[in-house]
Amino acid sequence: MKRILAQKWIKLINKQEMKDKIFRSKNKEIKSFEFNEEVVDVFPDMIERSVPGYKLLQSMIIVMAQKYVQNNSNVYDLGCSLGETSFAIQEIVDNEDVKIIAVDNSRAMINKCIKNTKNINRDIKIEFIMDDILKITIKNASFVVMNFSLQFIPVDERDRLINKIFDGLASGGVLILSEKIIFNDSDEDEIMISLHDKMKKINGYEESEIANKRKSLEDVLIPEAIESHYERLRNAGFRRSYTWLKCMNFISIIAIK
Repeated sequence: MKRILAQKWIKLINKQEMKDKIFRSKNKEIKSFEFNEEVVDVFPDMIERSVPGYKLLQSMIIVMAQKYVQNNSNVYDLGCSLGETSFAIQEIVDNEDVKIIAVDNSRAMINKCIKNTKNINRDIKIEFIMDDILKITIKNASFVVMNFSLQFIPVDERDRLINKIFDGLASGGVLILSEKIIFNDSDEDEIMISLHDKMKKINGYEESEIANKRKSLEDVLIPEAIESHYERLRNAGFRRSYTWLKCMNFISIIAIK
């Protein structure tokens, strides 16, 4: 029953879901990628067709939330987009006195989240905040999720953000960090990129769309090697970090304080 309830948000969003054709025009000027209203309208389709393993990622995050969310604590969804993770956690956890704080710097994303919140009635409340995740305070957290958000943060600010998350976590608290990565081995990197492109083609994207989106993201999404993430987590003070999911050039790490 809980798993069914955790998918309420999908039904709500899918009623208005549109096909992602943003980068299909060959004559359209390619601008830097941003999470504007145009992207929000097609986001569920975009992420499902573009991120390998995304459905599995989301279904397993609620498993970890059930294990690690603590009573009398906060849950943070940093870079919450349309709130998929927040809504799923809201429906799956039964801990006492838990608050979910979902943050995104896209006004269009937050507006859509707030609209969808009106259709869900639960004791565990979600506070949607439109802000830069570098500026917010993390406190009394037991569970923090960053799904493909750190890659959009300037590289020289990432250490500070991870340190802030660590400081705001309670003992035994967890950070779920999901990212697109690059590989130090050039052959492995080339193979994984080509497989990712092949997946997008199978999912209906044209070669020109793939190329246009890559150009749009060029100076916006900066991936790092997995070793850089582990070093950053270790330096912040996390006692244990494990890769729990890897699919092509996308990974998710669980880091435990």
